[in-house]
Amino acid sequence: MQSTAPSGPYSRAPREKRATALLSVTAACIMTGLKLAVALTTGSLGILSDAIHSAVDLAGAALTFVSVRLSDRPADANHPYGHAKYENLSAFVETFLMVGSALWITLDAIRRIFFHPVQLRYSFWPVAVLVTSICVDLWRSHRMSAVGRRHGSAALEAEAQHFASDIWATTAVLIGLCASWLGEHLHLHWLRYADPLAAIVVSGLIVALSWRIAHRAIYVLTDSVPRETLDRVLREVCSIQGVLSVDQLRMRRYGTSYFADLTLSMPRNLTFQRSEELVHDATLAVQRITPGADVVIHTVPRSTSAESIFDKVRAVASRNNVVLHDVSVQASGTGFEVEQHIEVSENLPLIDAHKFVRGIEDQIRRELPEVSSVLTHIENEPATIEHATTVADDRHMEYLLRAAARTLPEIIDIHEVHIGRIGEKISLSCHCTLPDELPMQRVHEIITLLEDRFKSRCPDVDRVLIHPEPRTDNQHI
Repeated sequence: MQSTAPSGPYSRAPREKRATALLSVTAACIMTGLKLAVALTTGSLGILSDAIHSAVDLAGAALTFVSVRLSDRPADANHPYGHAKYENLSAFVETFLMVGSALWITLDAIRRIFFHPVQLRYSFWPVAVLVTSICVDLWRSHRMSAVGRRHGSAALEAEAQHFASDIWATTAVLIGLCASWLGEHLHLHWLRYADPLAAIVVSGLIVALSWRIAHRAIYVLTDSVPRETLDRVLREVCSIQGVLSVDQLRMRRYGTSYFADLTLSMPRNLTFQRSEELVHDATLAVQRITPGADVVIHTVPRSTSAESIFDKVRAVASRNNVVLHDVSVQASGTGFEVEQHIEVSENLPLIDAHKFVRGIEDQIRRELPEVSSVLTHIENEPATIEHATTVADDRHMEYLLRAAARTLPEIIDIHEVHIGRIGEKISLSCHCTLPDELPMQRVHEIITLLEDRFKSRCPDVDRVLIHPEPRTDNQHI
C-alpha cells in the first residue's frame, strides 16, 4: 500500500491549515465588529446585512477551525477511515447558517421597502469599512484557497468560496450605499430603495453560494465519486495482462485521497507469486488515476476458455491441496479417460485415502462432463525425514548406470551421481546431460528408458531420480 500524506500533529499540513483557519477567525471577528458598529450608526440595512454575513463568516470560520483540528486526527478503532469528513460536515452545517442569515436579511429588506422606510445617516466611515472588508476578503479568499487546494481541505476551500462571494456582496452594499447617498443629494427619492435592494442582492448571493457548498459537501458525505474517475480506473485495471475482469469496484473519498476496494477475476492456474504481482500492478494502476489511494484488492480464481483438460484436472487437485503428477488423458468412444497420480500422507488409513481420492474423482467428472472415467494411483507422501547411509558397492552401481546410459545415443554425459540407503531401500540420483534442442517429450522418454535399463541391471535400487540438463549448462564436459 502507498501511504497518504502525513496527518500527525507535528506534520506541516495540519499546522498550516490550523494557522490559516485561526487567522480567518481573527479577521472575521474584526470585520464583524467594524461593520456592526457602522451599521448601527448609519442605519444602513445593506451594511447590517453585510455585518450579519460577516457574523456568519465568524461562526463558519470557528466551525472550520474546529473541524480542521478534528479532521487531522489519525484513524482509530471507531474511525478506521480517519476523520477527514469532519471538514465536509462542517461545510454542510455552515450552509444552514448562511441560508438563515439570507432569509432574515431579505425579510427585513422587504419590510423597509414596503412598510417602514429608514432614513440613513451618511459619513466617510461606512465606505472606509466596506473597502477594507473587500481587501481583507480578497486576501483571505486567496490564502485559504491556496492552502485548501494544497492539502485537500474541504472546509478551507468552502471558506475560500464563501469569502470570494463576500467580495461581491460587500461591493453590492457599497454600490447601494453610494446610490442612496446620491439619491439624497439629487432628490431622487426612488434611489432610497438602493440600500435594501443591495441587501436582497447580498441574500441572493449567500443562497447561491450556500447551494454550491452544500452540494459539494453532500457529494462527499454520501461517498459519491465522479463517474469519469471510476471509468478511468476500470479501463486502467482491465488493461493489465492477466486480469480477466473487474467484478466489483467501490471507491470513497477522504480528504485529499481515496479508498478503493476491488474484486478481480484471475486465471485459476496462476501461482501465488504471479497473483501477487498482478495485485501489485492493479494497485499501481489505481494510484495512477487517484494518487495516494488506499487500495484493497480481493482476487477470485476463474476458469478460462484457454484451459486444457489437463489444466482443469490440475485445478481440481490444487483446490483440494494435493500433489498431482503424471496426468494422462486418452480419448475413447464414450469420452476421455483420465489417469493420474495423487500423493497422500503416509500415515493416512487406506479407507480415508480412498474416500478422499474418490471425492476428487467425483469433482473432476462433475466439472468435466466430457470425462467418462478417472483412475487414480494413490501414492504416499513421506511425512518423516530419514537419514541416508553410504552403500558399500556404490562404485559398481555407478558403473552400471553409465553402462545403461551408453545404450542411449542422446545422452552426452552422466555426473554428480549420489547413492545412499534409507532403511532397507537404496536410492540413486544423478545429473544427465542432453542436447539443448531436444523436446521435453523425448527428454522424458530418455529419462524413463535410462531408469528402466539401470533397474534391470541393478534391481536392488528402489528409487532413481535423474535430473536432465542442457549441454550448454554442463560444466563437467
